[in-house]
Amino acid sequence: MTQVTRIELMPGVRLTAVQTHKFKSNQLSVTLLTPLAAETASANALLPHVLRRGTRTHPDLETLSAALDELYGGAIEPAVRKKGETQCVGFVGSFLDDAYAPGGEKILEGAAALLGELLLDPCTEEGAFRGDYTAQERRNLIDRIRGQINDKRSYAMHRLTQIMCGAEAFGVDRLGDEERARAITPEGLWERYQWLLKNAAVELYYCGSAAPERVEAAFRAALEKLPVNPGRTRPGCGVTPHVSGAPRVVEEAMDVTQGKLAMGFRTGGVTCWEKDYPALAMCSAVFGGTTLSKLFLNVREKRSLCYYASSGLEKMKGLMLVSSGIEFDKYQIARDEILAQLEAVRRGEIEDWELEGARRTLISGHLTTLDSQARQEEFWLGQAVAGLETTIEELCAGLEGVTREQVAAAARKLELDTIYFLKGKED
Repeated sequence: MTQVTRIELMPGVRLTAVQTHKFKSNQLSVTLLTPLAAETASANALLPHVLRRGTRTHPDLETLSAALDELYGGAIEPAVRKKGETQCVGFVGSFLDDAYAPGGEKILEGAAALLGELLLDPCTEEGAFRGDYTAQERRNLIDRIRGQINDKRSYAMHRLTQIMCGAEAFGVDRLGDEERARAITPEGLWERYQWLLKNAAVELYYCGSAAPERVEAAFRAALEKLPVNPGRTRPGCGVTPHVSGAPRVVEEAMDVTQGKLAMGFRTGGVTCWEKDYPALAMCSAVFGGTTLSKLFLNVREKRSLCYYASSGLEKMKGLMLVSSGIEFDKYQIARDEILAQLEAVRRGEIEDWELEGARRTLISGHLTTLDSQARQEEFWLGQAVAGLETTIEELCAGLEGVTREQVAAAARKLELDTIYFLKGKED
């Protein structure tokens, strides 16, 4: 039996405690939620990596590793994520569940305390972060930003959202940009850190066998030094309506052997907060979200126009994004066929096996989340950012009732906004 409890520890600081006896480990996380913005994204992304280098009590990686070893080989890693137009920065930890500790030893309190120490009691130098730690992690951040171009599939989707949402916060990368990353100083990062500690909404998460009351007490003790601020608020997420007219088409050339065709649609204002969102989720699944979808079976398998073709939703932003890999000379025919398959969904030309296959795949995907602590943490963080309390089981129940007509209606609201094509360089 799994019990999910939501507790507000103080204004703007909330805990999601998932009590279950399914796992041999605990998962804990602490995440600061701040509006995604080009000016601050790089510093926010750098912060958890610098904090993870050492604390006042454990000033380097060696002593931190020793502290984790004392907790039976626990692990704490920096985490930088993007949920809608919210940048989520903090730590995710995994530890042996108390139920499996020798002699009934309590691990939860020590694990939470170490998380709190990493967040609130950093290793400093002259009133700011250590210069060597900042410089080393700044170089690593720049390498990660540069390295994103190496995965051309992800890069194409990143460029699509940059172009499609260039005037919106959603167009900002979760890691920020190289220019601003290079300009970060220990003093500037310290100022940003102090602002986040005072103003950012804080999401705490636990999954393990401990009772919610004990988890709450452990986190309260661990975050005792966190400033109390009644003004902490969860960032919002703007939904920009589609601008009428022809979609934007952007082509770029690189030294690649396979073209990347990415297409961005506005959902007509349908987001995860709307009652017809389950129909939109089913629409994306029927269109390109599964191996039974129209894009996979028709564009990829039957007509061999793509190496891959799939669709996915940005639930808070009201976007459906299509990703495909094609031969350079197949651009026009692949694009036309992708749009033709969407038209078929709009007309309600959906076989029973397509509808039920999409439904069962979506529901199965949600339910398998319950078998992974990491995926549950990711799910509940997304729900927290969106301000939703809906459980996985409730999401599945919502999908059960979606009809063919509702899927077609959701498809008719989709509006093509931007097309991005990454092609090879001409000789």
